[in-house]
Amino acid sequence: MSLKERLTNELKEAMKNKDTVGKNVITMIRSDIKQMEVDKRIEASDEDIIEIISRQLKQRRDAKEEFQNGNRQDLVEQCESEIEVLLKYLPKQLSEEEVREIVIATINETGFNTSKDMGKLMSAVMPKVKGKADGKIVNQVVRQSLN
Repeated sequence: MSLKERLTNELKEAMKNKDTVGKNVITMIRSDIKQMEVDKRIEASDEDIIEIISRQLKQRRDAKEEFQNGNRQDLVEQCESEIEVLLKYLPKQLSEEEVREIVIATINETGFNTSKDMGKLMSAVMPKVKGKADGKIVNQVVRQSLN
């Protein structure tokens, strides 16, 4: 079953179970998928959908941080529940240690080992962890590894 079919089935389930958070999140994912398909005139692959979900996850995490700074606990809780729904559709997320192993292996492969090479190293690492790790964590690990 493709990810697109899974989203359709789980949207139906969320509507039957009156799960408004799940319904809203899945609807927004499907809306972004449809928009991408119309813009690019292609059928979305699972990889495209994972990229869309990762983008939405990043948006929710950034929003959650802003809501915490603004002392809006109700909106923080809403973001947390939306993040939980989004994580169900992504591959298992890598731990910081697993990301560190990938970064070190990439440094050994490419020879990029100075802070000047950070952009090149990030370009080499990101395709390996796409959809599996938060970009902020990857950036942090790359900085630590180059220092």
